[in-house]
Amino acid sequence: MNSNYFTEEHQAFRESLKDFLQKEVVPHIEKWEKTGTIERFIWEKFGEMGYFGIAYPEAYGGLNLDLFYTVIFLEELQKIKSSGFAAAMWAHGYLAMTHLNAEGDERIKQDYLVPSIAGKKIGALCISEPFGGSDVAGMRTNAVKKGDKYIINGSKTFITNGVYADYYIVAAKTNPELGNKGISIFLMDTGLKGISASKLDKLGWRASDTAEIAFDNVEIPAENLMGEEGKGFPYIMQHFALERLIMAINAHARGEYAIDYTIDYMSQREAFGKKISKFQALRHTLVEHATEVEHCKIFNYAAVARLDKGEYVVKEATMAKLKSTKVADEAIYSCLQMLGGYGYMEEYPLARLFRDSRLGPIGGGTSEILKEILGKMIIDNQNYEPAVK
Repeated sequence: MNSNYFTEEHQAFRESLKDFLQKEVVPHIEKWEKTGTIERFIWEKFGEMGYFGIAYPEAYGGLNLDLFYTVIFLEELQKIKSSGFAAAMWAHGYLAMTHLNAEGDERIKQDYLVPSIAGKKIGALCISEPFGGSDVAGMRTNAVKKGDKYIINGSKTFITNGVYADYYIVAAKTNPELGNKGISIFLMDTGLKGISASKLDKLGWRASDTAEIAFDNVEIPAENLMGEEGKGFPYIMQHFALERLIMAINAHARGEYAIDYTIDYMSQREAFGKKISKFQALRHTLVEHATEVEHCKIFNYAAVARLDKGEYVVKEATMAKLKSTKVADEAIYSCLQMLGGYGYMEEYPLARLFRDSRLGPIGGGTSEILKEILGKMIIDNQNYEPAVK
């Protein structure tokens, strides 16, 4: 435990969460990985424990805790052999719900944020599109206002919880001719006529539900516009620092888990009359990865501390995701190798972790896009300010 950031209360929370995950989640992980469906009861158990309310106001049933409780929540979810399950939980709690809290009016907060914190409603954030990917401004989904309604047409893809969800937070163009200044954010119930969602078959994250969604003349009340019309792009950008930090924390946590598991395996496995943890080539490789992961963790914690104080850390968060996801992939690759043939077997965690980790440099902005963003900041001296003050 890093005493610069974590108190005894934080540590007590971590131990309680670990115990909860072992008792309530781990016994079901293999079933959920095979079926690709996380049963609804676990969402409500998370809600009952307050885990979806960690970062949210007490007025809506939240706990209003500092961001290092969120760090603990994310880290421990990476250590139960299913990054897919973890993704379903944090995508609900920190992607969809972040917009409810930041841009939702009081009605939306009472009708959607409150039951989301309680685990009774599941949300999904719908931004990425089949033709857009990381190009948020290039989205084609549109929303046309007609009287007291908006009519939405278009499609989204790679949407975590896209089939499970009870509601979507949807980005759509209300004024296409204005480019990124013409994007707005909407709340949409998933049971509405004209919505179709199909589940995607993924390499990893098998427990989570990732969907492609089509909107065919979907009518929603005009009051389901979140925030101001045309401000959707700034709203999305505003929350990217948190999303990138979340993915960076996930990465250092799974890298750490892989290393810890491998050290334990190596201390028991023998070859040529001695434990394989005594072979210099393996020891030095593992030490290199452990060093890299620790560097990432310390950097990520420092960025979280600044974000928790209200600083705009888009540069640091972008660096954190770029580096941490790369380091985690490399560490897990080596750890799998150190298990030899067993690393390739599904009954050992490294095979699944290897597949799950590969999403890190892709989701939430590819590493290539992040390098371009950092290039503008570092080389071109472009200064990004908070989109919404």
